[in-house]
Amino acid sequence: MSASLLDEVRYDAQGLVPAVAQDHASGAVLMVAWMNAESLKETVATGQVTYWSRSRQALWRKGETSGHRQRLKELRLDCDGDTLLLLVEQVGPACHTNRRSCFYRALRDGALVTIAEPIEDAP
Repeated sequence: MSASLLDEVRYDAQGLVPAVAQDHASGAVLMVAWMNAESLKETVATGQVTYWSRSRQALWRKGETSGHRQRLKELRLDCDGDTLLLLVEQVGPACHTNRRSCFYRALRDGALVTIAEPIEDAP
């Protein structure tokens, strides 16, 4: 990873930065997670997206257990340097609910409704 990108990322007080995963082909927003410097370096070095799990306090290699990996196609940094956009090739569902996207609910006519069903049986 170039030093200039590392210098430009503005991490929060916990050393984290939000990362939005977007399907590189369709443009669909798949999920939002967190990265730290180590997960960002690993992602760029390997091309396989790695996040930081706040609940486990450990690296979270997306798809390590489910096989639903994300391959990095392009990395973008927002104007303030405090949010990452990961354009990815998603293998299988992105959401732990086995939906293509974590954003499967929408406000319609004042009610929260499910707009996407699971794309495969739960493992």
